Amino acid sequence: MVPWGAVLWRRLLRKRWVLGVVFGLSLVYFLTSTFKQEERTVRDRNLLQVQEHEQPILWKVKFSVGNSSQLSNQCRNSVQGKLLITDELGYICERKDLLVNGCCNVNVASTKLYSCDSCLPNGCCSVYEYCVSCCLQPSKQHLLERFLNRAAIAFQNLFMAVEDHFELCLAKCRTSSQSVQHENTYRDPVAKYCYGEYPPELLPV
Repeated sequence: MVPWGAVLWRRLLRKRWVLGVVFGLSLVYFLTSTFKQEERTVRDRNLLQVQEHEQPILWKVKFSVGNSSQLSNQCRNSVQGKLLITDELGYICERKDLLVNGCCNVNVASTKLYSCDSCLPNGCCSVYEYCVSCCLQPSKQHLLERFLNRAAIAFQNLFMAVEDHFELCLAKCRTSSQSVQHENTYRDPVAKYCYGEYPPELLPV
């Protein structure tokens, strides 16, 4: 036996005014959801514009003469190089010439200060350690400041954690999305470590 509720519901659905009410309510719900989504999109876009124009990112980077660490007899360095190491004072040396305090031995003839060997005029280098050493030149401070002032919010997570010139150069010289095209090919397969304001030119497709 068919339940009376189901029979009554079927009879109601056959009436045009009931279908009209259901359709009208569905249309109102759809339009309301669409307008709310549009309002959220506009609000998010306005918030992003405020962040970009009225509330610039407060970078923590500090530049100081010599960029020395707090302990004058200790140096941070680029760590991972198998053959070369750059310390925070801007010296680049062979790993075997690194002192126990983390600084390059400046008494070795091959140790260089603020060396830009392997670096191109656009600020891109083929060797990471030379990129860091060149980037640490005091004359590069204004270039780096201009980059930070123009850096997109997309780079916020990358650069908000750095606190001084040395850490900025370490982060800037690492390869990132700026160094590649099509997500899998270096813009410049040789000079892929860049401290400059702009990424390398895109290679022709």
